Amino acid sequence: MNSNKKPTASDKSLTGKKAPMFCLPDQNNNNICLKDIVSKMQDNDKLLIFFYPKDMTPGCTTEAVELSQNARKFRNAGVKILGISKLNPSSKQRFIDKNNLKIDLLSDEDLKVSQKYGVLKEKNMYGKKYMGISRESFLIDKNGNIIKHFTSVKPAQHAEEILNYLKSLT
Repeated sequence: MNSNKKPTASDKSLTGKKAPMFCLPDQNNNNICLKDIVSKMQDNDKLLIFFYPKDMTPGCTTEAVELSQNARKFRNAGVKILGISKLNPSSKQRFIDKNNLKIDLLSDEDLKVSQKYGVLKEKNMYGKKYMGISRESFLIDKNGNIIKHFTSVKPAQHAEEILNYLKSLT
């Protein structure tokens, strides 16, 4: 292996690695722990964790609505969906109610889980730099392994992209 090789975007992928464990509150303030979800999964079950920047923003709403509208297809494929972003549980509940979402959303207010997953990145808006959550998703198997890390997420096409990937596994 050439140690002088420059890192590429794909080198940052977590595909094939263990998913970092976490416990976070959901929209109902219930503590949701990855280890508990994984321990209940059957052989072909999967968990999709999608990180998104902020509740109620256009791109995040588009992505969450697309995933929610396809919730039945995901369930039929054995996939549970969890969304994670910074705002508090009550913001998550308002986001769910306003958009009639059929998925659970978790609150990562201190951004520690986002940091563990490598999605906390420097962003630039109107010349102002800040740290924020990058729109990325992780498909996790029953052993807690990340089988696919989606790094270039387009909100309107993401649900279809994941469903097509799931079809390619069969």
